[in-house]
Amino acid sequence: EALLRHLEKDLGPLALPKIPPEPAPFTVVEYFPDPDISGFHDPRQHAVSLAFVVPVSGDCQPTQAALDLAWYTPEQAVSEAVRRDMTSGHDRLIRLALASVGVLP
Repeated sequence: EALLRHLEKDLGPLALPKIPPEPAPFTVVEYFPDPDISGFHDPRQHAVSLAFVVPVSGDCQPTQAALDLAWYTPEQAVSEAVRRDMTSGHDRLIRLALASVGVLP
């Protein structure tokens, strides 16, 4: 229920996520105010995040904290151009996500 609530908050109510019956995170990420501790950085606070790969079949519209939404192929997602645009360690998180579903180029 919490996963669905967060997906709808970030992707909009028409994203139609396909959550498996027993969702499991592909990793747990620990963010720190100091970017040198783990490479995952949140300047506001220490935070722990469960990260999931969830397919969606609907129309995604960024809402609330999500400022923008872009779709990438796996190759594009790990490209140098996209990596430069990522902050807070999200480029590493994308690689972990792709590896977890067997599509890391």
